[in-house]
Amino acid sequence: MLSGRRGSVLQGQDASMEYVFTPPSQVHLPVSQHAAAFPVRRIYCVGQNYAEHTREMGGDPNRNPPFFFSKPPQAAYHGPGFPYPPLSHDVHHEIELVVALDRGGANLSSEQALTHIYGYAVGLDMTRRDLQAEAKKGGKPWDAAKGFDFSAPCSPIWTVQQVGHLNSGLIYLDVNGRRVQSGDLEQMIWKVPEIVATLSHLFTLEPGDLIFTGTPAGVGPVQPGDVLDGGIEGLDQLSVTVISS
Repeated sequence: MLSGRRGSVLQGQDASMEYVFTPPSQVHLPVSQHAAAFPVRRIYCVGQNYAEHTREMGGDPNRNPPFFFSKPPQAAYHGPGFPYPPLSHDVHHEIELVVALDRGGANLSSEQALTHIYGYAVGLDMTRRDLQAEAKKGGKPWDAAKGFDFSAPCSPIWTVQQVGHLNSGLIYLDVNGRRVQSGDLEQMIWKVPEIVATLSHLFTLEPGDLIFTGTPAGVGPVQPGDVLDGGIEGLDQLSVTVISS
């Protein structure tokens, strides 16, 4: 019989275990003004969480339950370059507020959710839009469109102690110096506490989880050589250059 936290027996690790090959190093993000790094466990993403973006994607912005997809932890990185992915000719930018958790749990309430947040970052949910469109038409998963290598560039994480909890403020993205996405965090259909709580009823959340919370309108294609400068009021700016892979 399994006991304790859901899945605890299956997730246990033996420190003396010999592996058939050396396990990959822990994916991590820098923490602003801290020497320690934030280890990334899983990446969850919220789809169509701003009304105008929902409309531009052909959806209904009414307050329906949020839907989620995921990226592998290896998609997250902090660096100056975004390698243009293969097998796609229509890769889009999506600027987002990223929530970083340092406490886990299941079946949380919205009131409990904020106590599980370590901090916030600026992130880009890079998307192979052509592959996503094909997947949508066929009713297939979005993994190849959303979960490819380097698809989740992130700024350093700012802790809650540094910036508080973010529920309003400018979110924007400039491409080659031209403003292409602009909105306010208060325009999110589902707010951060609701997102965390809803996710915790679908999955057991753990320290190290990242949550991308959706993008405002104005998503569009990028090409090698483009410079993307994004930001959220109160956080570090995120700057990446699209490079040929």
